[in-house]
Parts: sequence; structure tokens; C-alpha cells
Amino acid sequence: MKIRFLPIDDLSSTDVDAMYALLNTYFSGVCADVFQADLAQKNWVLLLHDSETNQLQGFTSLLIRQLVFADEKINVVYSGDTIVDPAAWGSASLPKAWVCAINQLRQCYNQGRFYWLLICSGYRTYRFLPVFARTFYPYYGQATPQPVAELMHFLAQAQYQDAYVASTGIIRLAHPQRLRPGFDGIPQGRLSDPHIQFFRQVNPGHDAGDELVCLAEICEDNLTAAGRRIWSSSAVLTGV
Repeated sequence: MKIRFLPIDDLSSTDVDAMYALLNTYFSGVCADVFQADLAQKNWVLLLHDSETNQLQGFTSLLIRQLVFADEKINVVYSGDTIVDPAAWGSASLPKAWVCAINQLRQCYNQGRFYWLLICSGYRTYRFLPVFARTFYPYYGQATPQPVAELMHFLAQAQYQDAYVASTGIIRLAHPQRLRPGFDGIPQGRLSDPHIQFFRQVNPGHDAGDELVCLAEICEDNLTAAGRRIWSSSAVLTGV
């Protein structure tokens, strides 16, 4: 797989069209105007291409904001639209590249803690959290500590405003995107995974496009062994 990591302003119209087409293939409710407006609010994007055909196989957009919470400067990564073609589900290229990209950006945003606010309507996206982060919330069998809950509320309201339902920790977007039949739902066999079982419990409306607000601090100490291996690798991504 070939990875491109670049500022949003460096995307070509061909890139944007391919991103929209890929998202629209697997999600219903994808409006071109809404997609482009959301993309315009981000400042970075990771693109995954097939090495031989150069066809787009996946992407994720990112917004990095610097905010002040409880008199402390913090940096926050908000994840935007994310999709990987099922043909590339066997590849971990995109999540690995995401970790490398954040490590490189961390060098630029080096004042204050660094957080990842992820919203997810799909269990596959939520499942990335325990692969790379030792501590994140919400987490099965653990109550979210009050200071963390307050930070999550602050960050979600800052970005999503009235779409955020504080009592449930859910984002209900005006134009929700739903996985198309055949890709929606959670296979019964996956429910043996406690993380996926918990995701279904706390986000019962995921099939309708409800997005669960999740938070993890991004630092080497909070990475799993797999995350640390990628974090400390010498990989350099084009565009940084």
C-alpha cells in the first residue's frame, strides 16, 4: 500500500472526487455538499492507495485544534470521515500510518498534552482504540473519571455543539451516514469481544448513524506495545 499524508489544501479535485466516491460506496446518506463542507473544516488527510493500481483504498481526515481547558493549553485531534475499502481490511496500513502521522505532528504541536477525540458509529473504528491505546474512554467495566468526562464534554461541545447529547455521550449529526446493507450491523461472532459488546451497549443507535464520543491521550506512555513499535519507527510520511 502507498500512503500519502498531506494538508487538506494540497488535495486535488481528483483526490476529493475519489474520496467521496469511496465513502458513498459503503455509506448511505453521504451528501456531496456536506462531505465537502466537513472536509474543508479539517486540516490534514491520510490517503491509502493500492501500490499497483494507485486506486484509493481508504482515507481519514483530521482536524488539529489548540484549546485551553482548566487553564491548561491542550492539543486535540478530531477525526473526520474515515473509510477503508473491504478489499483492504486485511491491511493495517492506515491505522499504522495514522500513528506515525500523529507522532510527526506531535513535534509541531509540542506545548501541552495531546488528545484524540474520536467519534464512531462503527465497531471497527472503535476497535482501533484498544489496539493502540492502553487507556481510553468510554471503556468496558470502568466508569469514566469525572475530570476525563468533563474534558470529553468540553471537546465534544466545542466541535459539535447542539449535535452533542451530553447525557449519553452521543453525537447525532444532522446528516448521519449509515453503512449500507451488507456492511452494517455487528456479526454475532464479534460480540465475544468485550470491547465490541460494550460499544453496542453504549451506542445502541450505531446502525442509524449515532456517533459515540471517545477520548484517548496521545503520548508514548499511553501506547500499547504495538503502538509504541510504530511510534518509535523511522517511518516518515510525505507531506509533513
